[in-house]
Amino acid sequence: MQHTPPNRPDPLAPRPLALLRGVSRSFGLSIRILPPALRQPMAVAYLLARATDTVADTAALPGPQRAARLDTLAAAIQGDAVAAQAVAANAPDFAALQQDPHEQALMLALPQCLAWLQALPPADVADIREVLRHITAGQALDIARFDIARFENPPAPANAPRALASAAELEDYAWRVAGCVGEFWTRLCLRHLPGYANLPDAHMLALGRELGMGLQLVNILRDAGADLAQGRCYLPADELAAAGTSPAALLAHPEQLDGVYRTWLARARQLVVQGAAYADAVNHRRVRAAVALPALLGLRTLALLDAAGTQALHARIKVPRSEVRGLMAGLALTLAARGPLASRFRRLGA
Repeated sequence: MQHTPPNRPDPLAPRPLALLRGVSRSFGLSIRILPPALRQPMAVAYLLARATDTVADTAALPGPQRAARLDTLAAAIQGDAVAAQAVAANAPDFAALQQDPHEQALMLALPQCLAWLQALPPADVADIREVLRHITAGQALDIARFDIARFENPPAPANAPRALASAAELEDYAWRVAGCVGEFWTRLCLRHLPGYANLPDAHMLALGRELGMGLQLVNILRDAGADLAQGRCYLPADELAAAGTSPAALLAHPEQLDGVYRTWLARARQLVVQGAAYADAVNHRRVRAAVALPALLGLRTLALLDAAGTQALHARIKVPRSEVRGLMAGLALTLAARGPLASRFRRLGA
């Protein structure tokens, strides 16, 4: 019986785009719009980032074990053959810890994801490994701050939420796990698509970084209530203290978050608005649409969060599927032309 070599994709395994559709709603939509040359590296990068995120967030394992598994997966992504063998050996057991069937499928497919990575052109591999270095470093820092530190030096009861210390820590985290993704996206497009944009490369990289950070802040604000329930608060402790509250107090009195929450809503909007400038500069219509879609959804989510106020801590705020389909239809009908796209951004508050 012949076996597929470990450094080659298994022809019988699910393809990246099929696997991605199960684990991502918004990115799964965006990637379908991309030119063919970009789909594979973008999909592989997303799947690996999603896999490391799943490892970091698996609550069934204590923090130190998650940190160790994340370190092994990060090493495998960077090309460590021994770590890749360990990932393959542990994939079935780790998949069994996941409640979501799509996350289970992703964990089982990790060896295949690593094979897909190795099969890409060397320049794409280098870019993916660089962005995953930043992402896994941010995830490891997250585990250390919110899980391991709780048991090494508990400053409060074990179930009390811990918070990031300052705005600088929050901005740094947003760059590590998402701002660097905007830079990665831009580098990949600049290499694969000649004449990609009508702005200088450095300007596009800066806009991509800010858009990525803004979209991460949208996620943080949308998930603030669920994170508090799990003992995590990404909003700065010093700002909460200045407002006369604390992460623990917010569980019972979410209204105390209002000032800090709206400050970061404004900061998120300021960053996501860069998506309008980024999309306007992109010359390739498909990529312009793929960039515009998450930015438009981010702005719409911010509008819903602003309307809900701190009541968003008690409810999952999401853009209805009907609106998502409407945005996609509008992009398709106008072929992501600059004028209609600018009008959409203006209508959403950009």
